[in-house]
Amino acid sequence: MAIVSPTPSSSSSSIFSQSSSSSSPNLPPPPPSSCPTDTLHRLLSTIELPSTSPQASFSNWAKTYHCKPSRTYMPTDTRQLPYIFELARREGSTVRPAGSGHSPSDLACTNGIMVRTDKLDKVLEVNTEKEYVVVEGGISLHVLHQVLAAHDLAMSNLGSISDQTIAGIVTTATHGTGINFGVIPTMVLALDIMLPTGQVRHCSETENYDLFQASRCGLGATGFIVAVTLKVERAFRLRERRKVIDFDSAVRDLDQLVAGAQHPKLWWFPSTGNMRYFAADRTYDPAQPPASNWFWDTFVGFHLIQLALFLGRYFSWIVPYIGMVALWLGGEQGVVCDDSHRIFNLDCLFAQYTTEWSIPYEDTRACLSELKQWLDEEHKDPNGLRPHFPIEIRFSEADDIWLSPSYGRRSCWIGIVQFKPYNLPVSYRKLFSRFEEIVAKYQGRPHWAKAHGFTPDDFRATYPEFDRFVRVLKDVDPQGMFINPYVRRHVLGEEGSEVGGRIFKERP
Repeated sequence: MAIVSPTPSSSSSSIFSQSSSSSSPNLPPPPPSSCPTDTLHRLLSTIELPSTSPQASFSNWAKTYHCKPSRTYMPTDTRQLPYIFELARREGSTVRPAGSGHSPSDLACTNGIMVRTDKLDKVLEVNTEKEYVVVEGGISLHVLHQVLAAHDLAMSNLGSISDQTIAGIVTTATHGTGINFGVIPTMVLALDIMLPTGQVRHCSETENYDLFQASRCGLGATGFIVAVTLKVERAFRLRERRKVIDFDSAVRDLDQLVAGAQHPKLWWFPSTGNMRYFAADRTYDPAQPPASNWFWDTFVGFHLIQLALFLGRYFSWIVPYIGMVALWLGGEQGVVCDDSHRIFNLDCLFAQYTTEWSIPYEDTRACLSELKQWLDEEHKDPNGLRPHFPIEIRFSEADDIWLSPSYGRRSCWIGIVQFKPYNLPVSYRKLFSRFEEIVAKYQGRPHWAKAHGFTPDDFRATYPEFDRFVRVLKDVDPQGMFINPYVRRHVLGEEGSEVGGRIFKERP
C-alpha cells in the first residue's frame, strides 16, 4: 500500500507570507531574475532572522566552531530558495545550508549567507509497499524515525545519534556499523538537487548519474538537497549482546567478532587493556530495554565522570582511572532489546573534540596493534598523552560513492574523542595528530564531517574519482556559490588566512 502525504500548495502567492501589497493580496511575486534587488530584500525579509536571534549566528553542537554569516534565512518552502540564490548572485555572496550543526568541523561555517533548513522538513511520500520514503532535506532523523514507525518502517542502519538532518548525513557519508551494510548514502535511491540557477535536477543511478554520485557525499557543494528518496525496510528491533573482552583476544578473533553479528562494534578503553564488544541483530522479540538507575547512570555515569574529566584537565594522571570506571559501569556482560533506532543510537554524554578515519578492513589488526603500542608508550610516560574513552571501532561494506571513505573497500572506522567537561577546552591536537599519522599509513581516509588536515593531493591519492567530483562541482556551480572555506581548503586546495583550518575557532 502506498501512502502519499499532501504536498505544499503550488500557488505562487503562498511562497512568501505578507509578500504582496494589501491592494493585491493574491498577486504572486515575480520570478527571482525579474525582481529588482529591493524587491528581493523585501520578499526575503519575511524569512530573514534578525541579527539578535541566536540562530542568526552558528555554532556546531560541540561548540568547537563558530561563525557569523552576513545574513541568515530560515525558509519555510523550497520555492523560496531561488530568491535567496538570486540575491546572493547579485551581491557576489556564497550560500551555505546548515542543519543541526552536528559536524565536529567547520563544514557548515560561512561568512556569506546561511540557510537554516529547520523548516524544510516535510514528508512528501511514504510508500509502504516498495519500502521507500521521500522527505525534504531538512527533516531530522528523530522526526523521520517517528514517521517511519507510524507506517511500520525503519532505517536499515544508523550512526550513533539522530539529531542530524537527512541532507547532512547524505552529504557527509555518515555511517553506522555492519560489514554487510554500506554508509547511509548507499540507501539513497534519488536526490532532488537545486542548483544556483534555481533549477531542480532529479538524479539517481539512471538519471543525472554524475550529479547523483557526487551529491551522495557532496559536502554541500554540489547543490542544495531539497528532497531525498530513501530506501527503508520493515520496522524491527535489535537484540544487542554486550561483553568485555581483552584487547589481544579482540584483535585475534576480529573476523569472528565482525561476522558474528549484523551490527558489531568495539569500544576500546586503552587504560584498561580491554574492549567492550557490542553485537546487535534483528529480532521481533519483545523489547527489553536497559534498566535505568539514576544514581549509577546519571549521578556517577554523567555528573561524577564529568567532574573527574574536569579535574583531568589539571591532573592528567586521573584520566586513565576515569576510563577504568567508565568500563566498569557498563558491567561485564548483558543483553538489551529495543526498537532499532534506540539501540543504534547512544548518549554522547559531553561536548567533544573528535576525529575518525576509515581504513581497509584487512589492515585493521595491524593498525590497532600499532595504535596500542603507541598508547602504551604514552601511558608509561608520566607526561604522556592521555586519551579519553572510548576509542570506537566500527565497520562498513564497500561502496561506489565517489567520496565515500568506504569507496571500493570494506572498511574499519576508528574514532577517538576528547571530551570537553562543562564545555571547557582540553588538549587534543598532539593526540589527534599522532593518531592521524598512524591511521594515514594504512590508507586512512578521514570522515568528511570531522576536522582533518587532508589536502586535495592526499584525497587524490586515495580517491580514484576525486577529480571527477571536482569537475562536477565546477560544472554545476561555476561561480562557486555553494563553496565555503572548508571546501576551498580541502577540495580546491586554496591556501591563506581566509580558508585556514582555524578561522572559525574561538582561539585561532
